[in-house]
Amino acid sequence: MSFPAQIRIPATYMRGGTSKGVFFKVSDLPERAQTAGSARDQLLLRVIGSPDPYGKQIDGMGAATSSTSKTVLLEKSQVPEHDVDYLFGQVSIDKAFVDWSGNCGNLTAAVGSFAISNGLIDASRIPENGLCTVRIWQKNIQKTIIAHVPITNGEVQETGDFELDGVTFPAAEVQIEFLDPADDGEDGGAMFPTGNVVDQLDVPDIGSFKATFINAGIPTIFLNAADIGYTGAELQDDINADPVALAKFEKIRAYGAVKMGLMSDISEAEQRQHTPKIAFVAPPKTYVSSSGKAVNDSDVDLLVRALSMGKLHHAMMGTAAVAIGTAAAIPGTLVNIAAGGGEREAVRFGHPSGTLRVGAQAIFENEQWQVKKAIMSRSARVLMEGWVRVPADSF
Repeated sequence: MSFPAQIRIPATYMRGGTSKGVFFKVSDLPERAQTAGSARDQLLLRVIGSPDPYGKQIDGMGAATSSTSKTVLLEKSQVPEHDVDYLFGQVSIDKAFVDWSGNCGNLTAAVGSFAISNGLIDASRIPENGLCTVRIWQKNIQKTIIAHVPITNGEVQETGDFELDGVTFPAAEVQIEFLDPADDGEDGGAMFPTGNVVDQLDVPDIGSFKATFINAGIPTIFLNAADIGYTGAELQDDINADPVALAKFEKIRAYGAVKMGLMSDISEAEQRQHTPKIAFVAPPKTYVSSSGKAVNDSDVDLLVRALSMGKLHHAMMGTAAVAIGTAAAIPGTLVNIAAGGGEREAVRFGHPSGTLRVGAQAIFENEQWQVKKAIMSRSARVLMEGWVRVPADSF
């Protein structure tokens, strides 16, 4: 019996923020995988090593966490005044699907670097030294993101002294601007899909909770930590080692998604793991982060813990950080209240690995809140480059 050989596809393995994933130029993919459809999804599943009933992704490039089961597809932009089109695929670990419903804010930090190094940016726009401004069209959410990538001697500068909690080693700082991060909706401003900054969410057999539903960066459900029995200072194992807690969060997420209008029925949640996110907030409190470093209550404006793909994130998703910064800027949201209330243009929040600062400017016009821009700093670097290999009959 004969078996087909493996094929190889040019790829780059990159860290961006607190995530890492496999980056491709669309033109390098096999022709039948260059467009949306089963072939593309099956290829990416095989590259990452999914679906894996063992939950380890041993036979692929994934590392069995929501932060590492990721793929990025890039090409020269088809949108005027943009440089690169960025499509993100969150690969399920134990199920056979790729979730295209949202962006990865962390990997966004690596998009500009990859685009510059792989010929997707016109050479005339790359300085010999300084910052290269890369205009990214985020295809999943149809939004503009600006990355400011440091350049030294005409090449991307990856090394540096910028430290990001949740990432082991320092690297060069990349500032990211998320323009008009709120969902546009039919009326041009459905940042709060229910029309309220705080709602009551009823979840059968679990309880009734105050919640802020916001669609900025990524659809997110915010709860008060105290309302669900937490302090807001929990680390990963406090949540992820408790299957009852994880099931509770997933049920709350499903009912919240229906209330946000993202699903018509809670049964759809199993096939929509990437969005919405669910997070809980609390006022400042001193705790010891997962690295052993103390986070003092005076260091932060509030505490936030967020779940991604059914597990507590080891730090914070970049898109969720946009949601946090946006919600913090708007008086009356649970995030804003946890941070002390009032109007603010930036917050520093505590997460399991340390702290993160994110800025956002909110204005109230046309009888609704709008946020023009959210800003944060990340870092990125190439971990490995060359080719990935998959069996020729796997997609």
